[in-house]
Amino acid sequence: MERGGSGGTAGHGEDGGTDRGADNATARGVDGDVDRGVDVCVVGAGPVGLTLAIGLRRLGLGVRIVDAAPETKREARALVLWARAREALHALGVGGVLDEHGVELSAVTVHARGRPLGELTTGWAHSAFARPLNIEQHVIERLLAGELAGLGTRVEWNTAVTDVKVHDDRAEFTLRHGDGRVESGSAPWIVGCEGTRSVVRDRLGIAFEGHRRTGLQVVQGNALPTWPLAEEPGRGHIFLAPRRALLVFPLPDGGYRFFCFRDDPDPSLGAAPTLDELRDLVAETARMPGLRLAPAPSRWLNRARFSDRVAARLRSGRGLLAGDAAHAWAPVGGHGMNVGVLGAHNLAWKLAAVHRGEAGDALLDTYDAEQRLMALRYIREMRFNFMELPLPPLAHRAFTATVPAALARTGFRRRLDLRLSDLGRHHRDGPLSAHVPGTGRGPGARAGDRMPDASVVPAEPGPGARGPGETVRLHRLLAYGTWTLVLHAARADTVTLGALRAACATVPFPVRLLPVTPADARAEAALGAPAELRLVRPDGYVGLVAPLGGVERLREYLAARAAGARAVGRV
Repeated sequence: MERGGSGGTAGHGEDGGTDRGADNATARGVDGDVDRGVDVCVVGAGPVGLTLAIGLRRLGLGVRIVDAAPETKREARALVLWARAREALHALGVGGVLDEHGVELSAVTVHARGRPLGELTTGWAHSAFARPLNIEQHVIERLLAGELAGLGTRVEWNTAVTDVKVHDDRAEFTLRHGDGRVESGSAPWIVGCEGTRSVVRDRLGIAFEGHRRTGLQVVQGNALPTWPLAEEPGRGHIFLAPRRALLVFPLPDGGYRFFCFRDDPDPSLGAAPTLDELRDLVAETARMPGLRLAPAPSRWLNRARFSDRVAARLRSGRGLLAGDAAHAWAPVGGHGMNVGVLGAHNLAWKLAAVHRGEAGDALLDTYDAEQRLMALRYIREMRFNFMELPLPPLAHRAFTATVPAALARTGFRRRLDLRLSDLGRHHRDGPLSAHVPGTGRGPGARAGDRMPDASVVPAEPGPGARGPGETVRLHRLLAYGTWTLVLHAARADTVTLGALRAACATVPFPVRLLPVTPADARAEAALGAPAELRLVRPDGYVGLVAPLGGVERLREYLAARAAGARAVGRV
């Protein structure tokens, strides 16, 4: 989860202090001077806030990012980046540095009653980053803060937001610094990413709807085990027992994260577990009475209880919400941080387009609709994740009896891996998804789907391709912040390309034409029928599926995206 607290989300940058870089001008103080050079104030420097700030900076906006926590605070917290979040971070140019500090999870052995039931395998999906990456949250925060500093913006630590007011043309906010100094500031936009107890959400008057989970607690910690299991790089374990589910994943710096969902016999117990308590819990669940645990290099022990909540809306005028300020749930499935990162990836290009006057204000409402629906779906689906939820004895016995046969089936392992990867998550019901009747019936991506990372040969060299005739992954040819019109090169004659270019030239935002040739049968299926075009959004999802000759439908779709576009100057 993103760190809660009324002031901000804790994280770690490469440098502390209140220097915001050359692009960030002096904020408005008590004398009332207006901020210059700040387009967006991001509150909370956790993974979501940092991802959003990086996306905005990549698109040329000035960003101020503040966090109430001191720079020195460190907590491990979230651990796994799934495939789709990894793709998003690579699209923002920061995935590589995270890969260098993580370990890919290749297989997970499932155990019950002291014996293995089978294994889950990863990497089935067609993506350059198909396997989940184990990397602890505090490391992600440190690395992302360093990347953001390289873009000219540094996190302002020990800086809490205490009040927010939004107006038609700006958001005003009050900051309290660690030395007690109070500062007033303003920016055209403010985004709260500071956790479940968000001040931004509270001041915007947005309800945090949902309820507290009862009968469930999570006891977790990092430790070095002495046990009979062989040490295999990239292998994790799941141990199933009545009223308990124990997940064990390898850590990049040595040892394992032990993550136990269990019943909650004493809800008043709130203190972090001791290493001995964790050892006893693991030993009993895994049926290893001789187990010993020693502290891992990254020490962390935690006990947590959770609520399932989603903000009633993610936008109020010039104020927006992301991450745990927008939605939070029990970490069953380990997708909370990932959904937040994907939300930041969804929001940054939309906010930049509206601010630059390339799109109408309604584009930001599509973020609200798409992200809320994604969060609600996760909450609903995770209630049936019996591989991780603690089950009573009879249900546990019935479920584990089905596991060996299921894990023995290749199709089941493939489908489960795809589901965990988030690559199959879509926005088909979202307001930006449209297809012309009669199209999108074949195997190609539908409107709202993630555009598959197919192997293709671009018709001409350009961004992501080094030369003519080179086979590349399609995602290398997509650029964050740019719409891309993907079509079969075999149908890209001069007349067709001219008509498409003319349609794309009618809108104020960039649209790139990308004729490609599928390199194999998988790519041919992914690209859909040769007589169709697919307009891919800046965040990699298909917006429109239309006939190649249906230029008027393309023109209408683009015009709808640009409706209400106007120049939006800085405050």
